[in-house]
Amino acid sequence: MTEHRDRWPSKTIFIFAAIGSAVGLGNIWRFPYYAGKYGGGAFLLPYLILLFLFGIPLLILEFSLGQKMQQGAVGAMRRVRRSFSGIGLGAISCSFLVACYYAVVMAWSLLYCLYSINISWGDDPKAFFFDYVLRASDSPDQMWMIPTPILMALVICWICVYFCIWKGVRSVSAVVTVTMPLPIILLIILLIRSITLPGAMDGLLYYIRPDFEALLSTEVWMAALTQIFFSLSLGIGVMIAYGSYEKKTSDIVKSAYIIGISDAAIAILSGLVVFCTLGYMANQSGEDLATLAATGPSLAFIVFPKALSLIPGAAFFSFFFFLTLLLLGIDSLFSLVEAISTTLHDQWGFIRKEDLTLYVCTFGFLGSLIFATTAGIYFLDITDHFVTIYGIVGVSLLQCLAIGWGYSAESLREWINHVSKWKLSRGWSFAICFFAPVCLILLLFSALYRDIMVPYGNFPDWAVIVMGWAVIAAIIFLGLLFSFLATRKKSSNPFQL
Repeated sequence: MTEHRDRWPSKTIFIFAAIGSAVGLGNIWRFPYYAGKYGGGAFLLPYLILLFLFGIPLLILEFSLGQKMQQGAVGAMRRVRRSFSGIGLGAISCSFLVACYYAVVMAWSLLYCLYSINISWGDDPKAFFFDYVLRASDSPDQMWMIPTPILMALVICWICVYFCIWKGVRSVSAVVTVTMPLPIILLIILLIRSITLPGAMDGLLYYIRPDFEALLSTEVWMAALTQIFFSLSLGIGVMIAYGSYEKKTSDIVKSAYIIGISDAAIAILSGLVVFCTLGYMANQSGEDLATLAATGPSLAFIVFPKALSLIPGAAFFSFFFFLTLLLLGIDSLFSLVEAISTTLHDQWGFIRKEDLTLYVCTFGFLGSLIFATTAGIYFLDITDHFVTIYGIVGVSLLQCLAIGWGYSAESLREWINHVSKWKLSRGWSFAICFFAPVCLILLLFSALYRDIMVPYGNFPDWAVIVMGWAVIAAIIFLGLLFSFLATRKKSSNPFQL
């Protein structure tokens, strides 16, 4: 099976694909949101520190697991030790759930590309987004219907995802040569335009001016950790799957640093575009810049459309912005699906990859429907919170513990150094065994404490239980069951050189 495994045609294509997966919606709204909320330029310091101490070491871990084992998430963890198989299944389960609701956000982005032509949101983008686009109900108790435009856009997005990956590495390689560099070019165009606007310097100074008192807050460091974690596509099996398509002798460390630093650079570039544009909006409307920057997820579909509508040539630049959003998101979305289909193909290699991909996309589309309903935005909010915090973070914690304590991080480090020009010090093993687990445990327990003391969101109890806690319970149960069933056979030493 391994001898006939698909390969990336070049190291450049592999790096493009990994960057495309890592760079997504979080770079457009989450990074600028955190930078605005937690001290502007002061947020960049903990972000960059944790990128090198936490993010890149975990990225190296996932690449090395895929490349050494030549398997997706489940197969790679099973080859480490059969009882770890459930960790891989947990990653794939999270990947599927994220893909279901991420596709709906991509559908919104596709619709906004069309709405940009006439600046359809007018003077009230909030009402346009909730009342016209989403047809949002008043609460999760009212599911009602699926708006036809969202349904049609959702179908188009899933069809695009299928044809992006239906031939596996071959089709992904062709797609990422366009979808990875093009959004960067579009962001640069948007930056050139936004930085020339009146008030742009106010936004730029707010973005880069440090508030060093913020560095004393643990909340700032936890926010930086969260941003790094989500931005690098960790804990969902994507980077393991992508690593498995590399040759066993391919350099790992250098690639991980290039990908991690590139992701950070694009996030910082996105922040420049956002804050220059918001500076102009604040200048024209008299609204407070800090308030505009701290609007969170609504930044992409409410605040930014309003800001873009004030710019001369609004339709042109609005289309560019939402096309950038769509292209950034589509790479992330098809990488989630590829992680799942890779795992399935490892298990059932006799089934054509095209057929497996079709099955995954079909079930993904069906899973997306609940998030496309008029109550879908509430379900999306709840599921995103619980899956990302407890599912993905939990999987990454277990991966670190499995390699650091259940097997041997030092053995894996020796193998990584054997194939890499850039060598890892023992500090990497320390990060995997101690630093990363401590960070992830703190993140998990702080979130758990917060959700117990103050139930998440202003949602009905049934919605939080069904779309949140029950989903996490199901992932844990399936993972434990899968690990139990897999322990019937003994595994060999996978790290022997």
